[in-house]
Amino acid sequence: MNKKRPQKTVLAAGPSPKRGDLIELAVTALDEDGNGIGIHDSTNVHVTGALPDERVRARLTHVGKKHFHAETVEVLRPSRARLAQTPCTRTGRCDGCPLIVMHYPDQLTWKRTFTERQIRRYQTLGAAEVLATLPSPNQLHYRNSAKLVVSGTFRRPVIGIYRRNSHQVMDIGECPLHHPLINRIVAAVKEGIAKCKVQVYNPRTGSGILRYLAIRVSERTGTAMAVFVTVERNYNEIHHLAKHLQQSVPQVEVVAQNVNPSEGNVILGQRDYFLTRPHALTEELGGIRFTISPRSFFQVNSGGARIIYETVRQWSNLTGKETVVDLYCGIGGIALFLAGTAREVHGIEVVEAAVSDAESNARLNRIHNCTFEAGDAAGLLEELVDDGERPDLVVLNPPRKGCDAGVLKKVAAAGPSRIIYVSCAPATLARDLDILAGLGYATRRVQPVDMFPQTPHVENIALLIKELPRHDRLEPPAKERNRPRAHRNAKGGAV
Repeated sequence: MNKKRPQKTVLAAGPSPKRGDLIELAVTALDEDGNGIGIHDSTNVHVTGALPDERVRARLTHVGKKHFHAETVEVLRPSRARLAQTPCTRTGRCDGCPLIVMHYPDQLTWKRTFTERQIRRYQTLGAAEVLATLPSPNQLHYRNSAKLVVSGTFRRPVIGIYRRNSHQVMDIGECPLHHPLINRIVAAVKEGIAKCKVQVYNPRTGSGILRYLAIRVSERTGTAMAVFVTVERNYNEIHHLAKHLQQSVPQVEVVAQNVNPSEGNVILGQRDYFLTRPHALTEELGGIRFTISPRSFFQVNSGGARIIYETVRQWSNLTGKETVVDLYCGIGGIALFLAGTAREVHGIEVVEAAVSDAESNARLNRIHNCTFEAGDAAGLLEELVDDGERPDLVVLNPPRKGCDAGVLKKVAAAGPSRIIYVSCAPATLARDLDILAGLGYATRRVQPVDMFPQTPHVENIALLIKELPRHDRLEPPAKERNRPRAHRNAKGGAV
């Protein structure tokens, strides 16, 4: 009778590794996703739950030709950066915040190092100063919004996020990153799904209606918005669920049903049906109020956003006489923040709904020197210049993919004396700064900002100054240029 032998750690000299094998690994670094990196069998291994300077036992979850993936089973030698106890009960099972096992000062140091590594890949950026990461005012419960997957059945609903590279939904429970009101709403919605027998959508069979739950909290008012995303318009079930939610959590001021029948990964559809009289929340940053509707983009960390806006305003050096262009302006956050110290601000954004929100926000704050237009960034900027507008400052705040080279050329052609680039992706930021260097703009400094504590994501603000062409640079008079340099004696004096 054959007895099942216990699984042993695979040695480097043993057979080829396979999925499910246990390996021991010395971790030397973190990758851009916050996973540890080590080498096994002459192959890079990306291992979740591991920190640099640790030795871990890990289980292989993917064996490829160029790299392996693994998950930590046991930490054999912990790093000094590892917390003795993490603030999350789902650490190791949830992929949402891989750095939550790390002391916060070490997170900040790593984010600066990661940013600098991307910047130094380009020789043109060698003189750029990368500053110490600015911390988030709150390291936990800082997220004011969440977009969550609804799964399971009405008897046993699951609300959470997809596990990495999987369609399995991880129930988030009391997430330590979410605003406490978000956690209360999630719990109440779970209860309501069961009580009202709301049919949960099943992507395999196509049955059910409720797919996603989107929540946003206004820190200014202490109220919240809940959006139920369904595959079809079904008033009765969602109406009863909304009623249960507002009875359980009275701070929920806005409830909407968003219909999204598409099978892709886009969460929100194009139609909103409101179940409450209020249709939007109001938030405030640095004295500027913002109206936030279900599909508005707004920074998830209000305290971090305030740091970014204030840094942009400080670096702008505006005196009230300047023209500013804010490309990728969204709902007008930075543009409205700069309006008080500029002559005029032009916001450009491709999403029409965001431009509508930006115009509403300008009216809400009685700001009259801001204009907003929807359309292609490069084309609208060129039209502004053709109409005689010469920006003194251009602010860039593109999505993760960065800017098109064509946009950067149009920005340089507009000739602003300063460019401020706000980025959520260090790699594309560095690429675009290199392109701008070739167009005559030198990066003076880069400021990392920790908008997303406990995660590997880092925002950056870069300041660029227009360099004078060689023939325009100040040079000494001809007599001074041609005068031989004085020799120095041993005491340092000229002779």
